[in-house]
Amino acid sequence: MVDLEKVPDAAPPGKSAEQAGQGEPVRRSDAEGCLAVAIRIPVRVVVLVLVVPVRMVWDALVVAGRFLRDAVLRPVGRALAWLGRAVFVWPLVGLWRYVLVPLAKGVGRLGHVLLVVPAAWLYRWVLTPVGYALAWFFTRVGAVLAAIGRGLYAGLAWLGRYLAVVPAVWLYRWVLAPVGHALAWCGRQVARGVGLVVTGVGFVLYWTVRVLLVLPALAVWRWVLAPVGRFLAVVGREVADALGHAWRIAGHLSLVVGRFLGTVLRWTVAEPARWAYRSVLTPVGHAVRDTVLRPLAEAGRGARRAARQALASARHSVRQARADVRRMLFGEPAERKPVDRREPSAVEARTLGSSTTALTKD
Repeated sequence: MVDLEKVPDAAPPGKSAEQAGQGEPVRRSDAEGCLAVAIRIPVRVVVLVLVVPVRMVWDALVVAGRFLRDAVLRPVGRALAWLGRAVFVWPLVGLWRYVLVPLAKGVGRLGHVLLVVPAAWLYRWVLTPVGYALAWFFTRVGAVLAAIGRGLYAGLAWLGRYLAVVPAVWLYRWVLAPVGHALAWCGRQVARGVGLVVTGVGFVLYWTVRVLLVLPALAVWRWVLAPVGRFLAVVGREVADALGHAWRIAGHLSLVVGRFLGTVLRWTVAEPARWAYRSVLTPVGHAVRDTVLRPLAEAGRGARRAARQALASARHSVRQARADVRRMLFGEPAERKPVDRREPSAVEARTLGSSTTALTKD
């Protein structure tokens, strides 16, 4: 059974439940109270009535989808995968392996011979000496130009120092700096006055906006929107809890219905089919196997054995006829001398070693 009542909060440590109940009341959250209890039971009953058919339909669709996946989609997918490999993958692999790769290797070898080798020869015997010569020339010319540039830079720096820098420093120190200090002092005074005016205007605007807008909005939020939001939060939470409980209860009911239907199908379809297979089809099949199939198999094996023996005898006759024709045309073949393939004994090996040593000394 589903527990439709909220479990009260546990008593604080050091106090029993009676003391907690007799003393100060147990604190609950703002969402708990008589409103939540009044909403909970009707909402859960209505949601349970609405969710049970949906859950049963959902479980039936899940079972049908699993059967369709295992019995139809997987075999069809495997067949399509094999067909795709046979139609697309294997021809492309053969084209790549036996056409494109050898062609690319040939083109690469031809390009190496026609382009890379001449380019390397040109770089090594033409461009490299020319580059070294140009580098030596530009190094010497650069050194001369650098010496001329250093001299010109020193002369222009001396002229610029005494024609521009010194007069500019004197003008900054004795003219621009005093004028700048005076203008800065004037700007600070003007900014201080403007700041006082802006501060006064801002103070007035702040209190005007606070009194006319902020305080009414705060009152509306505190006394209207917050209670309505708490009420809607309680309703939403109870509806969500009711949906969860109803979904679980519907799952148990769907499981019971599914097991009942499975039992009915087993006793009305599976058990009679198994009894028919075990008690009727199996004896009939054994009888057909013993009276028809085995004699046919024995006859087939006998015919195959007779055909094999006939073919062997015909092959032997053809071989004998061919040997007779060869003997009439070319005579008897020379007898082959048997070759001694056995391992030499220890005495023979010692004798052979001593004779080899004597021949070597001679």
